[in-house]
Amino acid sequence: MALNNDHDGTTIHTALLTRFSALGDVAMTIPVVYSACRCHTTVRFVMVTRPAMTSMFVNPPENLIVVAADVKKDYDGVAGIRRLASELHDRYSPDILIDLHNVLRTKLLAAFLRLKGVPSVSIFKPRAKRRALTRQHNKVMLPLVSQRARYREAFFKAGLPVSDCFHGLYGGRDKAPDRLYAAITAPKPAGETWIGIAPFAAHAGKVYPPELMEQVVARLQADADSGKALRVFLFGGGDTERDILEGWAAKYAVATSLAGKRYGFAAELALLNHIDVMASMDSANMHLAANAGTPTVSIWGATHPYCGFKGWRQSDDDTVQLPMSCRPCSVFGDKPCYRGDYMCLSGIRPELVYNKLTEKLR
Repeated sequence: MALNNDHDGTTIHTALLTRFSALGDVAMTIPVVYSACRCHTTVRFVMVTRPAMTSMFVNPPENLIVVAADVKKDYDGVAGIRRLASELHDRYSPDILIDLHNVLRTKLLAAFLRLKGVPSVSIFKPRAKRRALTRQHNKVMLPLVSQRARYREAFFKAGLPVSDCFHGLYGGRDKAPDRLYAAITAPKPAGETWIGIAPFAAHAGKVYPPELMEQVVARLQADADSGKALRVFLFGGGDTERDILEGWAAKYAVATSLAGKRYGFAAELALLNHIDVMASMDSANMHLAANAGTPTVSIWGATHPYCGFKGWRQSDDDTVQLPMSCRPCSVFGDKPCYRGDYMCLSGIRPELVYNKLTEKLR
C-alpha cells in the first residue's frame, strides 16, 4: 500500500497533520503549519500531536485545530492507532493526511485512514545523505535541505503549496501582553536588557559544559555590577538541570531560574518574546525562542547546522561552533563521540559565547 503518492487534485476541505515528537521537531512545524493555514484559508487543518506539545501552538490561525493524542498511553499499539484513526475520521472527515513524522506509528495511522478512503503524503527523510554527512571518514560536507523545507514539500505533495506567511507567534512587531508572563516576573522595565540562557539538550553531544556556561553568566553578572541594567533567565527541565540552574541563580543576583517551575509554554513563550537575545544549544529551546521572535545564538557540538535543523530565520552568523573535521558525528547528538571527549563543545571558550551575545545586543 503506497503511502507517499501525490494528492490527486481532489478539493481539500480538511487536512489532517501528524507530528508526535520530538519537542524541537514539533516546534519546527509551527512556521510551516501557520503559513499553510494562511495560504489556504478555506482549508481546515487539524494538527495531531502529543498532549504536552499542544500548548506551544499559541495564537493559532482560525482554521487550525490542535488535537492531543497520547500515542504511548491512550492510543498505544496497533489497536490504539486503529482506534485513533477511526476517531479522527469520524470527528473531522479528513480529505488527506499529511504525515510530518514518517515513523511506524504514523505510517500505521495512514494505512488505517487509507482503508477509509483517506489518501496520505509524508515527509521525506534523507537518511543516506545524513549518513554521508555524519560518518567518521570521507564525509560529504554539504548542507541538507532544512527540516522546515521538508515539511513544506509534504504540503506541496498534498496539493497545498506553502509560501512563508509566518511572522512569529506574536506577529513580528507586536509584543506578547505582559499579563501572559506575569506568573514568572513583573513587566520589563524600560531600558533593561533581558537575556535568556538554555544550556542543556536531550543528548550529551549537544550540551555545552555547564561549568563553561556558568562563566558566561558570571560575565553577565560583572556587567550588571558595573551598572548595566540586565537580567538573565535560565531555561531547563529535569532534576539535574534544575539543581544546576538554581545554584547559578543563588550565586548570581542577575539570574532567575525557570527550571522545574512548570509555568507552561504560553507563559514561557510570552516571556521569550520580551527577551532581547537567547543563548541555546541545538535544542527545542532554540526553536521555541526563534518562533517567539527572539534573536537566538545557538551553540553546536556533535551536530551541525548542515543537518538542516537551524532555528526559524536563523543565519550562520548566529551560530557558535568549532571547525573540527570530525563534526558532525551525529544528526541528533545521540551517538558516541568519535574522539571520546566532546572537544567540539568543551573547546568552545565562554568568551566566544559572551561576545556573540553582546554582538546581538548592539
